[in-house]
Amino acid sequence: MKPFPYAHATHPQWRMAAALVLAQLRAQLALPGAARAPSLALLYITDHYASEAEAILEHLSAELPEVTDWAGTVGVGIAANNVEYFDEPALAVMLCDLSPDQYRVFSGVAPLAASGRAAGVDGFEAHTALVHADGHTPDLAELITEMADRTTSGYLFGGLVGSRSDSVQFAFSSAGNLQGHGASSGVFHGGLSGVAFGPGVDLISRVTQGAQPVDRERTVTAADGNLVLSLDHEPALDVLLRELGISLEQPEAAMPRLRATLVGLTAPIAGEGVRSPQRRGQFGPEVTVRHIIGLDPGRRGVAIADVAPVGSRLAFCERNVQAARADLIRVCAEVREELEPEELSLPLATALESPEADAAPQPARRIAGAVYVSCAGRGGPHFGSPSAELQIVRRALGDVPLVGFFAGGEIAHHRLYGYTGVLTVFTMPVA
Repeated sequence: MKPFPYAHATHPQWRMAAALVLAQLRAQLALPGAARAPSLALLYITDHYASEAEAILEHLSAELPEVTDWAGTVGVGIAANNVEYFDEPALAVMLCDLSPDQYRVFSGVAPLAASGRAAGVDGFEAHTALVHADGHTPDLAELITEMADRTTSGYLFGGLVGSRSDSVQFAFSSAGNLQGHGASSGVFHGGLSGVAFGPGVDLISRVTQGAQPVDRERTVTAADGNLVLSLDHEPALDVLLRELGISLEQPEAAMPRLRATLVGLTAPIAGEGVRSPQRRGQFGPEVTVRHIIGLDPGRRGVAIADVAPVGSRLAFCERNVQAARADLIRVCAEVREELEPEELSLPLATALESPEADAAPQPARRIAGAVYVSCAGRGGPHFGSPSAELQIVRRALGDVPLVGFFAGGEIAHHRLYGYTGVLTVFTMPVA
């Protein structure tokens, strides 16, 4: 496996952006030691290009005939190494140096076979999967869980389509054309699509949270659907108002604080299992953040944008730039530490610590490529300056191939998240 060639560009005309991307890719493919003939491409476009999705895929696949399989989607913004494109016409492509027997592109018309069942006649078994999903799909949370069950690891990564126009997904496979795609253009609307990876593709993935608890975690002791009625046997609305220091009798002061408040949910624990320790002032990946959508003064309840069954754990929280920065730095450091050898020679340690390490990927880190899916509410507008979020990733991992998009919801493990970032790196074998 070689580092994945990747490219990105912005231009009011998609053909010009595509030409710039193709020129970058061809220059990288011509380098000594470059990937010889990558067959899988990940394609992300901003919603400015959504109406031209079919034309873009047709053009790129014609210009890159060696690439037989495509997956991707649209976002209100897209990500690349050290840069993000928000609210501007742009596209990004990464060519994955994987053999065709290591992955399968799937979609609604060419679905992924269940784990343990041969996918077609070749017996491919999915270990993990990159998933793109339409947020308007009915029973989406259940479909994501079912998709996770179709992999041997139960691990998914990806996100919901983020678009102010057409919600398109790319899923084109030379094998799929024979097994269900028919004459499909490779551009889909609705449902789930993506690419599954076999057990021979090594990945490291982390979830970074963008919200910080403002109070301790409590147990849901009474609930009615999405209405939380009591926390630790105390009316949920009373807890919320007390912890925020507000009163409904002063709505002008209370409403701005309520609008900025979210809830972090943790599913009930089966049996008497021990909960994983929570880092002080931070949420772990087991927590999903949801909106408060209403208050019920009569029943003293708090309505949330999810179902919180009795036994769930709930903490009121708020989005916090400092916490988001610290948590992103933490997950990047975890990825880097997992990849670097436990013992470094003096020359290698010096190289990794030098300022130049940010400008060139180090072989010791073994990163072939990376996919970063972040919430559309994050990025530069949240982190305080253009591309600040992606710059944090680059400072930690170096100048590695990276593409991704800003989503309407993030997928990791078997869950649907909000206000998070999902960083996944493809690792090269130890030399």
